[in-house]
Amino acid sequence: MGRVKGFEEKPKAPKTIPQNPEKIYASMGIYVFKNEVLSQELQEDAKRTNSSHDFGKDIIPQMLKKGLKVAAFNFIDENKKEAKYWRDIGTIDAYYEANMDLTEVDPVFNLYDRDWPIRTFQEQFPPAKTVFSGDEVAGRIGLSLDSLVAGGCIISGGQIRRSILSPNVRINSYSQVHDSILMEGVNVGRYAKIKRAIIDKDVIIPQGTVIGYDPDEDKKRFFVSESGLVVVAKGTEIK
Repeated sequence: MGRVKGFEEKPKAPKTIPQNPEKIYASMGIYVFKNEVLSQELQEDAKRTNSSHDFGKDIIPQMLKKGLKVAAFNFIDENKKEAKYWRDIGTIDAYYEANMDLTEVDPVFNLYDRDWPIRTFQEQFPPAKTVFSGDEVAGRIGLSLDSLVAGGCIISGGQIRRSILSPNVRINSYSQVHDSILMEGVNVGRYAKIKRAIIDKDVIIPQGTVIGYDPDEDKKRFFVSESGLVVVAKGTEIK
């Protein structure tokens, strides 16, 4: 941890590290504030007419001018892969692609590297499980392929492929979820079909709902990105 003395947002000629002139210190865009400090700075910045209201361009430089203590953590990539990992997830599409990377056979960002574990809070859910396997002809089979399935999930006679299921998600019979991210508490009803979508927390997908197959229909109900990715907001009531 080191004290930050200066901060420039995307300079054309960035200052190099004195001990290593071939490298620079770059911000990863991850900030941690005390609540009262952040509230004060945002309120002050909101009153500035010459501000773009951006952390890197305005908030942090202004804090340094005021003499407030700003520190930086020197992140060291311990990834064993040849390529170092970094993704800018400033857009919905970039966020989606970063998640989909994790479903690859050998992703650059390896969640399973015990020598470089990713620490985060994990609520105590029961193990994920799949049920129904004897009715494949009728399409009622609990199946997960090329996917990440968190604890508490039940794949009950539905099928998921190349998708990410957050904790406590339920996939009901005859439904299909492909190339999608489902947040915590999502419940996918029977015969539903979902493709290339992000479904936010606590959304109930009614029986027979189709998402991601007809762009024009999707745009009438949900946000659709430039690439055609469908986003269903947290707690959305689908009728």
